[in-house]
Amino acid sequence: MSSQLEQLKQITTIVVDTGDIDTIKKFTPTDATTNPSLILAATQQSQYKHLLDDAVQYAKKKAANSKEMRTLMMDKLFVNFGIEILRLVPGRVSTEVDARLSFDRDESIRKAHTLIKLYEEAGINKERVLIKLASTWESTRAAQELENEGIHCNMTLLFSLPQAIACADVKATLISPFVGRILDWYKKNENASGYAPSEDPGVQSVTQIYNYLKKFGYKTQVMGASFRNVDEILELAGCDLLTIAPSLLEKLKNTQGPVPRKLNADQARHLNLEKINLDEKSFRLMLNDNAMATEKLAEGIRKFAEDSVKLEQYMADSYNLSF
Repeated sequence: MSSQLEQLKQITTIVVDTGDIDTIKKFTPTDATTNPSLILAATQQSQYKHLLDDAVQYAKKKAANSKEMRTLMMDKLFVNFGIEILRLVPGRVSTEVDARLSFDRDESIRKAHTLIKLYEEAGINKERVLIKLASTWESTRAAQELENEGIHCNMTLLFSLPQAIACADVKATLISPFVGRILDWYKKNENASGYAPSEDPGVQSVTQIYNYLKKFGYKTQVMGASFRNVDEILELAGCDLLTIAPSLLEKLKNTQGPVPRKLNADQARHLNLEKINLDEKSFRLMLNDNAMATEKLAEGIRKFAEDSVKLEQYMADSYNLSF
């Protein structure tokens, strides 16, 4: 019998969740995702120093002032990692818009344009890039404009059905509902040591989202993300995509055993579900009524913003830059 990873690849597109290029070589995923936390970790490794050097030199050459230099350096750094990743995967790479822009539609759009321009300067077609945006109301409006322009979006920090519907309504290419962070919240707030795989709150959330989008014929793809264990992954076998950390990919690669399909679009179409019509007011109310989603969205934005600041400081210290 083939490994669980190989079986999973037959029914779900596997995406590696890392900024470590050597890891991508090992697991041969279709796509890859990055975020500020992953890039921050990767910059500490000496084999990627040339990517940092290039970002600094590019920004020094192109920027008109120190503020512009800092911003351009960071954009170029993220794109440099994306370019390296695209040498190894046949599909797409996701590159994140600064989390500090999560509530700014216009600046998010401008940032996306900058990132796409940097990719195109390197000869990368925009079809191979997904712009990652936090799943706020403002970011869904940005995604609507970008998708209309042919720039594809991956909506991240997604913890609830109303977020998923808002993203799907604007025809976002991809959503990344989180699993493990939902589990973390429920374990803490319900004082639970754990849950059976099928009762895992994160698994149940992604299953609900997947079934809803398939039931009502949305084209937006669902990519489960943020896993804490292999059982969560196997419970979502059949999801459009799953983005998985290297440690869990390793376990799947080294484990044999059946991997039955758990999510099925054809079956979802026959479910008795009620259509939900969202506008901004109803979105905000539904999100507010979900304490877990509200708290985890805010926490996720803060964490990514903090790591962006840490990364900027690391670059400034490493290259003796003054911003």
